[in-house]
Amino acid sequence: MSDTGIPADLRAALTAAARARRLLVASDYDGCVAPIVSRPEDAVPNPASITALESAAALADTEVAVISGREIAILASLSGLGVPVTLVGSHGSEFDTGFAVEVTDAARSLLVRLIDELRDISARFPGSTVETKPASTVLHVRNADPDDAATALECARSGPGSWDGVHSTEGKCVLELAVIETSKGHALDVLRERLDCDVVIYVGDDVTDEKAFAHLRPEAGDIGIKVGDGATAAGFRIEDTDDVAAVFDYVATERRAALDA
Repeated sequence: MSDTGIPADLRAALTAAARARRLLVASDYDGCVAPIVSRPEDAVPNPASITALESAAALADTEVAVISGREIAILASLSGLGVPVTLVGSHGSEFDTGFAVEVTDAARSLLVRLIDELRDISARFPGSTVETKPASTVLHVRNADPDDAATALECARSGPGSWDGVHSTEGKCVLELAVIETSKGHALDVLRERLDCDVVIYVGDDVTDEKAFAHLRPEAGDIGIKVGDGATAAGFRIEDTDDVAAVFDYVATERRAALDA
């Protein structure tokens, strides 16, 4: 490990990626750009990460994206990021042009039922809360007693999570039930094609980010970086959000040097 928090092999890979014809730097928000907090609405970004991301986005032939489980309006408000940084919400299904998949009237009716069901479950387990989004609803159990949290998640998983037309996404102390299919991996594919990027760097910390890691192309120079512990398909690992900021700063610096060469 280097004194910057970036392992030597990752540093070498990032230096190589910085020489790409067109580079995409993408990241999850919570647990990467912003530390994990007890109240999701308090997830303030690491200022060093924001500075580095905006610096990278200002460079020629360099694209920056944040792909989050949050709805895009909340992501924009919390992060303070906007053009030229691309924001993608709802686990990769919500772009600035709208949802990648149409949310039908039937899906909206299903969403109302899901919200009611999760609220009933949450009411039985103190500390758990329900978040609503345009195409999904989320049960948060981070602040519940561990036994209650496990039981609440199982009730949601085996109950409304098993209904026809429901797409479940599990994360750290959360279960999200969506009425459209979501995938951060699909979002990366869309961004790669839309922005005409040769190399993608993706940083993620949660189970949901594994879909993004699975869509990377290491043979083409793509880099997946897992933040924290846990099994992963990513090729590299760093410890925390301070290390994430160091990675973003390193990429911006190396990219600038490559473009100036």
